[in-house]
Amino acid sequence: MKRLVVLFFVSLSAFVSQAQNVDSVFVVNILRNASADVLYFARQFLGVPYVAHTLEVNAAGQERLVVNTRELDCTTLVENVVALTLCAKNNDRNYTAFKKYLRQLRYRQGVIKGYPSRLHYFTDWIEDKTDMGFVHEIQQSTAPFTAVQTVKVNYMSQHPQSYLSLKAHPEYIEEIALQEKKLSGRRYHFIPKYMVKNTKVMKKIVRNGDIIAITCSKPGLDIAHLGFAVWRKDGLHLLNASQIHKRVIEEPMTLGKYLSKHSSHTGIRIIRLND
Repeated sequence: MKRLVVLFFVSLSAFVSQAQNVDSVFVVNILRNASADVLYFARQFLGVPYVAHTLEVNAAGQERLVVNTRELDCTTLVENVVALTLCAKNNDRNYTAFKKYLRQLRYRQGVIKGYPSRLHYFTDWIEDKTDMGFVHEIQQSTAPFTAVQTVKVNYMSQHPQSYLSLKAHPEYIEEIALQEKKLSGRRYHFIPKYMVKNTKVMKKIVRNGDIIAITCSKPGLDIAHLGFAVWRKDGLHLLNASQIHKRVIEEPMTLGKYLSKHSSHTGIRIIRLND
């Protein structure tokens, strides 16, 4: 039995090492001579499988940076693409720099201090990355920003059984609840979904490569889904890690039509990388 356990961990270590090598080769290859173009990097992931919970591989253990360019959900797609863009922008074209930016993006002020230091709500991510100088949110009180979102988040603390780390570490729930309380009550202008059309004002506001955060009416949540803005002749589209299509895809339908098919989607917030 002891021999089987040893063989299991040796095999697991070899698998992890091989996966890390695939990630590092992928990152270095696409960074070579690439400009700091968000959509260029986003399109390198087209076809990559959609897989949820890839960051929970060590939920019962100590929080650590997880790198996985082979399987993505909507949040990890955004993190990986932005990290690559920052590498190119700062001419840091190596895997070590990529991991540094990924850590800075994923955790509060870029510091890993356990599971609660990971930015779980995207509003929190926007605020923290704005504070760190990476992004800014487009906020206007005029059209098309004709709606206001008052954030009210508590989903994680109210549904800890849905999160492997909270099940393994119930002591984190109180800290998560405090974070939710701090976020709740904040107000943001957003573009309601009926305004997401192929118009001059939308084209002036939203740029290719902007991060699109889809607001929602689901109790306890602020953002339902993430992706990148892609303009085509027929209007605005979403490049995203799609649970429906099971892969990273540029949605064939316009974003306006996409939003109309989801009753809980209320509109979009626009986040832009700083120059």
